[in-house]
Amino acid sequence: MNLLQQHAGLYTDYYELTMAQGYFLSGKHLQKASFDYYYRTNPYKGGYLVFAGLNDFLQTLKNFKYSSEDLNYLASTGLHPEFIEYLRKFEFTGTIHSVREGEIVFPNTPIMRVEGNLVESQIIETLLLNFINFQSLIATKAFRIKLIAGDRPFSDFGLRRAQGLGSIQATRATIIGGATSTSNVYAAKQYNVPAVGTIAHAWIQSFGDELEAFRTYASHNPDNTVLLVDTYDTLKSGIPNAIVVAKELEAKGYQLKGIRLDSGDLAYLSKRARKMLEAEGLGYVKIMASNQLNEHVLKSLNEQGAQLDAFGIGTELVTAKPDAALDGVYKLAECDGEPRMKLSENIEKLTLPGTKKLVRYYDRAGEFFRDGVLLKDEATEEVATLYHPHYPHKWTDVSGLKTEELTQIVYENGEIINPITSLTEIHDYLMKRSEQLSFESKRFINPHIYKVGISKGLQTLKNDLLHQIKPSPCK
Repeated sequence: MNLLQQHAGLYTDYYELTMAQGYFLSGKHLQKASFDYYYRTNPYKGGYLVFAGLNDFLQTLKNFKYSSEDLNYLASTGLHPEFIEYLRKFEFTGTIHSVREGEIVFPNTPIMRVEGNLVESQIIETLLLNFINFQSLIATKAFRIKLIAGDRPFSDFGLRRAQGLGSIQATRATIIGGATSTSNVYAAKQYNVPAVGTIAHAWIQSFGDELEAFRTYASHNPDNTVLLVDTYDTLKSGIPNAIVVAKELEAKGYQLKGIRLDSGDLAYLSKRARKMLEAEGLGYVKIMASNQLNEHVLKSLNEQGAQLDAFGIGTELVTAKPDAALDGVYKLAECDGEPRMKLSENIEKLTLPGTKKLVRYYDRAGEFFRDGVLLKDEATEEVATLYHPHYPHKWTDVSGLKTEELTQIVYENGEIINPITSLTEIHDYLMKRSEQLSFESKRFINPHIYKVGISKGLQTLKNDLLHQIKPSPCK
């Protein structure tokens, strides 16, 4: 158990505790509630989101309790003694429905549903948002890179540029999205991910000359030598010296694994490097690139015919450039058996009331066609029309299409249901789903906006509530 799990109950915003205390002191804490998690806008001006962070969240939720040390601290903040005693035996006893980790999802759909009493459903909000928003953002970035890298591996090199301990969860998310390894040793152990690394310029500078540095490193790592060739002069020094060491390794029965380019014109240098290596019979040596790479740079390198076999991607990957955060939200949809909704002057911020389910519709070719938000008790096969959530004159006929309910129970009675802990399995699922997502939705520039609709039953419930709670106009 890590330090966070030992004090998981404190991993929350203080206002969650003051609201929970208010529910308790008002006698509302046992009222049943249903909250929806969804996000509003696709990151990176893209067409989708890769859902990630679920297992980490659920594992931490199992330990969402309060020790005596925690309670002493909370008492010092001014929380009521009776509420402190209530927290002494607190644990989450509710039920969580969610799409599968690695699923491709879209804005304004209930990706997760939390059901329980008001206190427990409210108090875990911050934990859920923190884990899911961040890992989904990073997994989506990694998947965008994977789409361009194809079969060529890329590694997470982001630890030194990441936001503190966020680097640990970031590594997990990069593997879900498509990275094959990480430089982050702590995360590699925690998540059973291959740890990798080459050498830095400091190693080479610490020796009398570059060739001596290369020879020494290769002597200690003959089975796994990747040489950084741009410390002094890539074409006149780095690659020629790497070729010398490669020949020496061959004479001892080994092979130079690769060279790494970390500066300069990567497309030009990689093509020159490939010619130099092949001229010496070293075509097996891999050429790796690093240095501020992202999906757009990789796409440009492809278009220039760069001869690159692998990539190390750091800052741009684990900091989710250019998007700092995902706008995932957690909203009350039902309380004490009554549907609830939030109004807003911004029509896109109106919430959908009631307990709902998320259904995916497939076209005749088996590709994603529409996602539908239906009331939980509606018979999916009887829903023939989906309506735009905000513009009811826009609708789509979905009669006769293949459907799949995406949300399933993942946590119940204090236990994780069918946990999927293998990051490889999660990534493989993502890749299978990617095949069902249209190319137009995956492109980087002006991606197709995937359509999401609501059922007639949900539309009627929404309109009825609007009329009930809409303030009267001023007179």
